[in-house]
Amino acid sequence: MKSVVVTGASTGIGWGCAKVLIGRGFRVFGSVRKQADADRLAKEFGPNFVPLIFDVTDEAAVKAGAVTAAQMLGGETPNNETLAGLVNNAGIAVAGPLLYLDSAEFRRQFEVNVTGQLIVTQAFAPLLGTDPQRQGPKGRIVMISSIGGTNASPFAGPYSASKFAVEGFSEALRRELMIFGIDVVIVAPGAVATPIWDKAEDLDTARYANTVYAGALEKVKAYMLALGRKGLKPEVIGEAVLQALTLAKPKTRYVVTPDPIEHFVVNHLPKRVVDKLIAGRLGLTRKA
Repeated sequence: MKSVVVTGASTGIGWGCAKVLIGRGFRVFGSVRKQADADRLAKEFGPNFVPLIFDVTDEAAVKAGAVTAAQMLGGETPNNETLAGLVNNAGIAVAGPLLYLDSAEFRRQFEVNVTGQLIVTQAFAPLLGTDPQRQGPKGRIVMISSIGGTNASPFAGPYSASKFAVEGFSEALRRELMIFGIDVVIVAPGAVATPIWDKAEDLDTARYANTVYAGALEKVKAYMLALGRKGLKPEVIGEAVLQALTLAKPKTRYVVTPDPIEHFVVNHLPKRVVDKLIAGRLGLTRKA
C-alpha cells in the first residue's frame, strides 16, 4: 500500500486530500494539532488514516511524527519503504492593511506558511527517498500554494506574501531535489469552501475604523465570505493533488479555481490596469 503524508488534515483542503487519497487506496498519515481531531478523523476514515499530532512550526514534534511514519514504513528492516508523497498543506490566513498590521501577526503568517513547510520537508525528505537506505520508488512533494501566490489582493498582503514565498520555495526545492529523483509540484487553489474563509467573519475591522481603509475593508470582508460560500469542494483540490502525485509526467503547477476566466484575465492584463479595476471596486482611489 502506498503512503502519503498530508499536513493540516483536520479540515478543508487537507481533509479533502485525505478523503480522496484514502478512497483511491492510499494510506494517509495526516497531521493534526489536537487529539480530538485525530480521534474524529480516525473514526471517519478508518484504518488507512494514521494521525500524526504536531504543529508544523514545532520542529521536535514534526521530527517525532516522521519517526512514527518511518516505523510504520518498515523502520530499520531491509525492506523499509518510501513515502509516495508529502502534501504540504497546513497554513493560516492573516488579513489586514499592511500599514497598520501588527508585525507579530506578519511573522506568524510566515512562520506557519513558509518556515513550517521547510521544517516538514526536511523531516520527511529521507522517507521520500533522500535516504539511500529506503527501498522503493522516489516520492513526490505537493506544495499547496494559492492563486494569491501570483496575484495579491488588498488586505490579504500577509497571506499572499507567504504564498509568493511558497512559490519560490517550491521552485528552488524542485530543482535541488532533481539529484534525488524527487519531484515537486505546486497546486494553487482559488476559492475553496473551507473554514479559512469562514474566519473572514471574525476579521476585526473595528480596529481600522479610523483609517482610510474602513469602507474598503468591509467590502473585502463581504467578498471573502461570498467566495467561501461559492468555493470549490475540498475534494476537488484532493483530485488535483492525486493527479500531481500519480501522473507519469505531471506539470510543475496546477491552478484549480471556480473562476478560471477571471484568473486568466487578472494574470494577463497589465498590472496597472488590474490596479485600477481593484481600486474602483473597493473605493481605493485617491481622495482630493
